[in-house]
Amino acid sequence: MATMRNSLSASARPRLPLILGVSGASGLIYAVRALTHLLAADYAVELVASRAAHQVWQKECQTRMPVEPKQQALFWRQQAGIETAGKLQCHPWGDVGARIASGSFRTAGMVVMPCSMGTVAKLANGLSSDLLERAADVQLKEGKPLIVVPRETPLSLIHLRNLTALAEAGVRVVPAIPAWYHQPQSIEDLVDFVVARALDQLSIDCVPLRRWDG
Repeated sequence: MATMRNSLSASARPRLPLILGVSGASGLIYAVRALTHLLAADYAVELVASRAAHQVWQKECQTRMPVEPKQQALFWRQQAGIETAGKLQCHPWGDVGARIASGSFRTAGMVVMPCSMGTVAKLANGLSSDLLERAADVQLKEGKPLIVVPRETPLSLIHLRNLTALAEAGVRVVPAIPAWYHQPQSIEDLVDFVVARALDQLSIDCVPLRRWDG
């Protein structure tokens, strides 16, 4: 009876929130599609976009991303096409006192998608100049899952060494490189492949994907 109660209580526990870091790399559609699938699957997401991400968004999409957290949450929901499902909390990049900056805040892990080489370099060398980098550094020190999705080409030797340092520290590196065996029909299909493979590293399966079956 006690074993059954423990099993039921474990299954009833709410999911831990996932941190989604959005850096200033090109390819912000990866973050949008990740948010679309996570919120649709009723996940709780703590989102932090770097200062550079705001600049890149305006360049790629010709619109401004709000800075104020509540307005930004509405903005991201509009981009993701998800009005009410899931939970979304946005944090300003400079709020290093936010809850995701503390190791006492329990999470399922963090995905930085897309991840710039500048962010990779800072994480590889233990530098935290904003909330995104601090939150990622916390995941490392707490032994929590950290996944980076670098979007850069070509890669210099310095880039490769920094990525190697992260991999040696336990970070999962999932480059933004789509496959074609799932027979993509749109840009979203190609993006979703990368999003699915990144979330696979957290055992999150919420992206409809035709997987390799031999």
